[in-house]
Amino acid sequence: QVQLVESGGGLVQAGGSLRLSCAASGRASIIYTMGWFRQAPGKEREFVATISWSGTAYDYADSLKGRFTISRENAKNSVYLEVNSLKPEDTAVYYCAARTSRVLERRGGGYEYWGQGTQVTVSS
Repeated sequence: QVQLVESGGGLVQAGGSLRLSCAASGRASIIYTMGWFRQAPGKEREFVATISWSGTAYDYADSLKGRFTISRENAKNSVYLEVNSLKPEDTAVYYCAARTSRVLERRGGGYEYWGQGTQVTVSS
């Protein structure tokens, strides 16, 4: 099994920045692709970003390009999401996800492992 634990969320003013972290443990060696998703109150979970095992391939939700940056550090079994110019509409629970396939994936159903999420609240 693989366990994912997110951290770095919190309350931030609009225009601010946050760096979310996700650490994998357990059988982390079976993980290749990792991703971030978010779910705002009353809305469905949505794709944010995904990154390959090597870190050289990545994909972002079209509406979030330019403000979000995904990266990973395999030596620490970790993936990060840097978010800049935060807006109130970015308020959501942010989830880390991992899959054993090497193929980048936007669909949440394509990920086998999920973290518990970290709350990001952006005040106006």
